[in-house]
Amino acid sequence: MNVIEFFKAQRPQPPCARPTVTLSYAQSLDGSIAVRSDAPLTLSCPESKYFTHALRSLHDAILVGIGTVLADDPKLTARRVGGPHPRPVVLDTHLRFPDSARLLEHPRGVIIATGPHPPQTRVRALEERGATVLPLPLKGERVDLHALLDALAAMNLCSLMVEGGMRVLTAFLRARLVDWAAITLTPHFIGGIHALSEPTTSFTTPPHHADAFPYVQDWQGEPVGRDLVIWGKMAWPG
Repeated sequence: MNVIEFFKAQRPQPPCARPTVTLSYAQSLDGSIAVRSDAPLTLSCPESKYFTHALRSLHDAILVGIGTVLADDPKLTARRVGGPHPRPVVLDTHLRFPDSARLLEHPRGVIIATGPHPPQTRVRALEERGATVLPLPLKGERVDLHALLDALAAMNLCSLMVEGGMRVLTAFLRARLVDWAAITLTPHFIGGIHALSEPTTSFTTPPHHADAFPYVQDWQGEPVGRDLVIWGKMAWPG
């Protein structure tokens, strides 16, 4: 069973208590996802881009942070495989979502998850463009991810693909809200922006062993063009 067949078999059906979360992104051998935070970098080869779109088509929703929207202006569709397209979700605590974003043209309509008291004039302007603005409670200084997943489940969005950026990836891992991972490795050394923004486990004294951190259990690898996809179920220390 290849990676796409595997995820097709795992796809949940509504209703659901919370969406199944798949962490999926491309990185270089040194763990870089970009050269600079304000500039996009194409890492994947054509074959692994096709894989990414196929994986998107198997999820009800796809999530990125507002930083990715501002830097990359992504479409977040599954156009390379002809769909179906996942519904895009953007984590945007302070509602910085730009009027020029291509996600406002997404066929399923973008969901913007923001803080509990967004400016109503801005909400109305975005909703007039077809967006759904979803006010949610904060945990610390960011949108509460548990509350977000509850809200998505209420919309019958039962599988969520999380693509980035680095703070979003880290936040889902630190909250232990990732069920599966499918990471594309490209054979390059970039020396740029790392995939994660901080350690994925809280600690007072730095651990001496990697087993103190989350990992992909019984992982499998599959060559895709010149790249390698590593995938499997997430496991947590302790």
